[in-house]
Amino acid sequence: MTRPNILLITSDQQHWNTIGAFNEEIQTPNLDRLTEEGTTFTRAYCPNPTCTPTRASIITGMYPSQHGAWTLGTKLLEDRHTVGEEFNRSGYRTALIGKAHFQPLRGTEEYPSLEAYPVLQDLPFWEDFHGPFYGYDHVELARNHTNEAHVGQHYALWMEEKGCRNWRDYFLPPTGTMDRSILHKWPIPEEFHYNNWIAERSNALLEQYKEEGEPFFLWSSFFDPHPDYLVPEPWDTMYDPDKLSIPKAAAGEHDRNPPHFRMTQEENPDFSAWRETGQGIHGYESHVHHSEEERKRLVATYYGMISCMDKYIGRILDKLEQLGLADNTIVVFTTDHGHFFGQHGLQYKGGFHYEDLIKLPFIVRYPGHVPAGRVSPAIQSLVDLAPTFLSLAGLPVPYAMTGVDQSGVWLGARRQARNHAICEFRHEPTTIHQKTYVDERYKITVYYNQTYGEIFDLQEDPGELHNLWDEPRCAGLKSELLLKYAWAELGKESMPMPRIWHA
Repeated sequence: MTRPNILLITSDQQHWNTIGAFNEEIQTPNLDRLTEEGTTFTRAYCPNPTCTPTRASIITGMYPSQHGAWTLGTKLLEDRHTVGEEFNRSGYRTALIGKAHFQPLRGTEEYPSLEAYPVLQDLPFWEDFHGPFYGYDHVELARNHTNEAHVGQHYALWMEEKGCRNWRDYFLPPTGTMDRSILHKWPIPEEFHYNNWIAERSNALLEQYKEEGEPFFLWSSFFDPHPDYLVPEPWDTMYDPDKLSIPKAAAGEHDRNPPHFRMTQEENPDFSAWRETGQGIHGYESHVHHSEEERKRLVATYYGMISCMDKYIGRILDKLEQLGLADNTIVVFTTDHGHFFGQHGLQYKGGFHYEDLIKLPFIVRYPGHVPAGRVSPAIQSLVDLAPTFLSLAGLPVPYAMTGVDQSGVWLGARRQARNHAICEFRHEPTTIHQKTYVDERYKITVYYNQTYGEIFDLQEDPGELHNLWDEPRCAGLKSELLLKYAWAELGKESMPMPRIWHA
């Protein structure tokens, strides 16, 4: 039997309801194509609503509390075992093109980082370095979202090779010279946008793998629609802000929520009590400084970023077809975590485990194997990707991986492989440390050393407006969910090897 190829395509910080096939306000013809040719899973979750922890979970098959990259500004230690190493050992070619974010923007002598300054912008270094990197035998990397000054690495080299010698004009100081006041319309020509870079370099590898007849595991890792909100023309004007549905908070919805929810709706909240390490904390700030007009424009640009990215996802899918690889390639499209653009009065991300932030778009295509045009409510987690990829490739799953094998569910042979998902957010050692258990109906969030929490009935309250944590009538439900959460925590402990004898 021919071993299947695997193509993982991810966006960054994409709300689950931003696929045109399910939302008529946005156009994503290529993602729509995947939904027609594969199965869409409507209950997929991230293991952490920030980049580094979740991305490390994708390649280790373990939760952030297990692989150690527990928050932004940490790194996945190099001794951690990754899925790429398993594929390499079995004769697969492995590559990652685009965003890794396995390491922080600053390194130390004890914890060096290849994704940090100054090596980040040492272009001669990146001319010679293409891996190995966390189990990938070939990588081409970048670290900037839109016009961030973190631009460098292989993306900067590519821009120069394509003739864009003035690329610094399109990025912020101190690396570049772009005016910080420019919003929404990114003046970079689309041909030099990183979407084009990712698609072009992914397709070059596909051609190489086809020519050499080698099975592959390729991760095409896009950066959009992660803020800041910028996109080249004509995508910046593709959507009329006044014709889009703009979410907002419901009156009084945070009255029964933990204090950090209510504080986000204040003009000048004081979150100093949560600031433990002295580093930045995502989301713990005021979320009320955008006018209605500004929020509409942000959503229009966010949608434009997604539609632009969709175009280049289509180029990769087209290349698979042209090379005759599509029928033997498992394609998964998802994102690393969700996004707020007004839901519950919130913007971006942080310690707020609403579905908007922790639920994901998730599509699987494998012609002749994964049912086409199907929509499934089977719960998925990104921590399941590594063991499922290995299983579908006929390779053993390391005992230490704590994600579950979803292959039977993807192939339509099983209704579900898990009855819950767990999402972790440990953004400070003790003061911002929470975990969420979500099953087919309910969601419960607990906080370290705190008596407050959240319980939502996703069946009766899909908008998550009524926190049941302190409802006397729900005391029995609270006890039941706390016990189920404890069982789930016990069930996800790692077992690096089987028990082989009685003593």
